[in-house]
Amino acid sequence: MASPSLQACIDACHACAAACNHCAAACLHEDDVRRMARCVALDMDCAAACQLTAGAAARGSEGIGAIAALCAELCDACGAECGKHRHDHCQACAAACRRCAEACRKVSVGT
Repeated sequence: MASPSLQACIDACHACAAACNHCAAACLHEDDVRRMARCVALDMDCAAACQLTAGAAARGSEGIGAIAALCAELCDACGAECGKHRHDHCQACAAACRRCAEACRKVSVGT
């Protein structure tokens, strides 16, 4: 069983990956898709990082500190970009990214 901080990281990563995947798909349906390109790219990177981090945390990987630190950085970048857009899906994604970055930082400094 994962420690409470690892479980919080796993849960936040799963939620963030889902929000990022939803945001990326929704951005592709916006009127000005070109303007959303960076948002989509960061959504995809962030979702992949979150999935990696959740798996590493669940396995108790010895690399979890470094992996969680990278995930927090990508969540920060994705959250900042999504936060620039007024779309509901972008705002929800930005919030999920902020929560995930916080949870990942707790794991990265706690290892």
